[in-house]
Amino acid sequence: MTQGMTASSMSAFVASRRWQLITAAIVFALIALVPRFVSDVYMMNVLILTLLFAALSQSWNLLGGYCGQVSLGHALYFGIGAYATSLLYVKFGITPWGGLLAGGIIAALIALALGYPCFRLKGHYFSIATIVIAEIGLLLFHNWDYAGAALGIQWPFTPDSWWTLQFARDKVPYFYFALGLFAVTWLVTFSIVESKWGYWWRAVKDNAEAAESLGVTIFRSKMAAAAISAFFTAVGGGFYAAFVSYIDPDSVMHFRFSLLMALPAVLGGVGSLWGPAIGARLSCHSGCRPASRLRTCRGSTAASPRTGRTTRSRRRTRRSPCTS
Repeated sequence: MTQGMTASSMSAFVASRRWQLITAAIVFALIALVPRFVSDVYMMNVLILTLLFAALSQSWNLLGGYCGQVSLGHALYFGIGAYATSLLYVKFGITPWGGLLAGGIIAALIALALGYPCFRLKGHYFSIATIVIAEIGLLLFHNWDYAGAALGIQWPFTPDSWWTLQFARDKVPYFYFALGLFAVTWLVTFSIVESKWGYWWRAVKDNAEAAESLGVTIFRSKMAAAAISAFFTAVGGGFYAAFVSYIDPDSVMHFRFSLLMALPAVLGGVGSLWGPAIGARLSCHSGCRPASRLRTCRGSTAASPRTGRTTRSRRRTRRSPCTS
C-alpha cells in the first residue's frame, strides 16, 4: 500500500514537472514571436529591459527568495559584470562573450569571499552589510583611473555583429539575447528548486536552527546560493554594458539597481518561478529604464578627458536604447 502511494506520488510529481516545462516552452516561444509585431523602438527597449530585469530578479530570487537572504547589494555584481566585459573588450579586444563569462566567474568568487563574513549576520543586519559593501564598490570604481573613474568607458563603434554584441540600429538581437538569458536563469532555478539544494535553501529560509538540527549545512547552502545568484547577475550586467555601449559607476553600480532587482520578485512573489517575470512586467514602465546620467534620449553629453569641456557625442546618441 505504501509503495503504491509512493509510486503514485512520484508519477504525479514527474507529470507536474513535465507540464511546467511544457508551459515554459510555450511561454518562451510566444515571447520570441513578439518582435514580429513590434516595430516601435521605444517599446522594443522596454521589452528588452523587462526581460533583462526578469532575469536579474530571477537571479536575486535564488538568494533572496528561496534562501531567504535579502541582499540589497546586488548592484555590485551587476557592475562587476559590466566593467569586466567592457574592460576586456575595450582594453584587450576580447569578445564580450568571454567578458560575460569572466565577469560571472569574478562576481561569483567575490560573492563567496564576501559571504564568508556576511553570512554570519542575520536579518536586516545582513541586508545593511550588503548595502555598505556595494557602496564601497561604487566609490572604488569612481576613483579607479584604469577603468575610466567617474568618466566611465565608451565602447568602440564597430559593425553589427553577434561576435561583438554590437547592433547600432537593430534592437531584435538584443531582445533575443535578453530572452535567452531569462530562459537560462528560469531553467537553472527550475532544476534547483526541487533538488537537494532547493530543499535546503527553503529549510534555511523557514527555520535555520531546525534545518541545521536535521543535518542541513547552512553556511554552504547560503554560499552556493550567493555564488549562483552573483554569476547570473554579472552576466546581466555585461549584457547591459553591450546594450548601452557606455558605462560609468553610477550607471551600473548605483543602489537603484539593487532595488530594481529585488522589486520584481517582491511584486510577483518571492520564492516562485514566475514571480520575477510577473513583477518585471508590472514594474518596468515606471522603473526599469536606468541609464547613465551622461546619456539622454535626445543625445549624450560627457566631459572630455583631454579638455575637461562638455562635448556632445553622436555615437552615443546613435547607440542609446532611447533612440533608433
